[in-house]
Amino acid sequence: MSYSGSGNTGGGASGTGSAWSTGSAWRSGGGVPPHAFDPLLHPELFRGVLTRRVFAFLIDLVVLSIPVILACVFIAVFGVVTLGLGWALFWLVSPASVIWALIYFGASLGGPHSATLGMRAMDLEMCTWYGAPGYFVLGAMHAVLFWVSVSVLSPLVLLVGLFNGRRRLLHDIVLGTVIINSSVRNPVAQPARTF
Repeated sequence: MSYSGSGNTGGGASGTGSAWSTGSAWRSGGGVPPHAFDPLLHPELFRGVLTRRVFAFLIDLVVLSIPVILACVFIAVFGVVTLGLGWALFWLVSPASVIWALIYFGASLGGPHSATLGMRAMDLEMCTWYGAPGYFVLGAMHAVLFWVSVSVLSPLVLLVGLFNGRRRLLHDIVLGTVIINSSVRNPVAQPARTF
């Protein structure tokens, strides 16, 4: 099963190609690309996405915090061994945590699966609105804008996802990304039945 977008073939996008090819087709056609994923034609792409994003976020928090906790334990033990001198390294934990999070989100959302470990566990993937895969800077900015929007506008900003068909959050809309069910978009081939 291949999703070509909203059925709109304007902008040079092929109506029969996959959503991934839609992004490159519009560049050569010279027009504005159509949205690759239409919630009216393919509602299964967005079914349960918001709930699974919450669980994916919690899994990613665990993944992000494990190296930070290990670093804190190491610094604490190192401080005991050095009679308190090693504890001066605790000031590195905050900036190192931010750098680690940016690298994690940039590399995972910009990687071949276009998903963090939590998103992969919850069967989600991030794409651009015209269907292209994510890239490192987009993944890092996705994380930065999420934390900025939640910090500045309060967690109530997450309610934006309830009021649009693609279940996009504010930072998704600003960056032009969409989170979809990856198994629906890329169905697993079933083994052939033998009779």
